[in-house]
Amino acid sequence: MKLTLRVWRQKNADAEGAMSTYEVDGISPDMSFLEMLDTLNEELILKGEDPVAFDHDCREGICGACSLVINGDAHGPERTTTCQLHMRSFRDGDTIDIEPWRAAAFPVVKDLVVDRSAFDRIIQAGGYITAPTGAAPEAHATPVPKPDADFAFEHAECIGCGACVAACPNGAAMLFTSAKVNHLNVLPQGAPERETRVLDMVAQMDAEGFGGCTLAGECATACPKGIPLMSITNMNKEWLRATRKAGKR
Repeated sequence: MKLTLRVWRQKNADAEGAMSTYEVDGISPDMSFLEMLDTLNEELILKGEDPVAFDHDCREGICGACSLVINGDAHGPERTTTCQLHMRSFRDGDTIDIEPWRAAAFPVVKDLVVDRSAFDRIIQAGGYITAPTGAAPEAHATPVPKPDADFAFEHAECIGCGACVAACPNGAAMLFTSAKVNHLNVLPQGAPERETRVLDMVAQMDAEGFGGCTLAGECATACPKGIPLMSITNMNKEWLRATRKAGKR
């Protein structure tokens, strides 16, 4: 396959960025999208040019590091992570636009790399449980109803990639935050911090400068792990419950 790539290039957070055009040839349909970018970078290095910087780590759709907007879609045309997107999703002769996540809370570091430490600070605000240290407890010591376990596992699948933010027209982080709140709040192990968790994590999310949620639904459509939109609705209920309880103290 021969492709025309229009890639966002930006030297650093303070520099002005622009789209640069590159031609790549000999691309196999079985290559992943990141392997295609590797091929481009090899050619750039051989020419003595600066390679395109982009985030990646496991390349198995697990870590959430890869983060590209491809032809206007977070992670590209398939509902998967960028590293699991293959070039057979494109056709010979295509022009592909490649950009970083676009959100005020995700400033560009270089080229296609953005700073997603805002997510880390949201987790630090309440994405944990209080548990005594020592030997592992008996597996059946704390029974968890099957529906609650399924609900927790569904939300724990969030890999924190940020596609929800990139896809949202408002740049909101409600789907990410709700996934992290819900997967702990439904479990008995998360009960001690149930109210403070949702209040603190939502407050930190707002402090990071993410946009407001209007339930447009683009976040759930783009999520490679299928976190449902109802996750946000459930977190809103948790937040209202915690707010009312805090007001009575």
